[in-house]
Amino acid sequence: MTVSAEPRLGPSGDGTVILDIGGETGAVMLVTSSAWDGREIELEPLDLDVAPVHSAVRERYGSGETTFAAVYPQLRTGRYLVEGSQQVVSVTGGRVSEVVFAPRHGATAPRREHDDATEPRHVGST
Repeated sequence: MTVSAEPRLGPSGDGTVILDIGGETGAVMLVTSSAWDGREIELEPLDLDVAPVHSAVRERYGSGETTFAAVYPQLRTGRYLVEGSQQVVSVTGGRVSEVVFAPRHGATAPRREHDDATEPRHVGST
């Protein structure tokens, strides 16, 4: 059996992320520190009928600034546990929830010096 690694994706710029939201489908942008660049973070749905989903943290350019974030472009409405933290994010259909990743103590990358709020800030809607 041959095991191959997925290629590491480079930075993304303005207009390069496509979201498929509306109805009962929303999206999440999980903002991290640069220490998480290239690492995958899983969202585990609290609804056991929905499969977990993961996304890689990438450098993202836009609006004159650089951020590091994992984007989950198509999620069923519900609540999801963020891997490596004790955060639960709510996904609402037709919206993008932006959450600052607050890893629990002992996670594999250093903690970001930022607001630890876990409530999503909705940054877009349909």
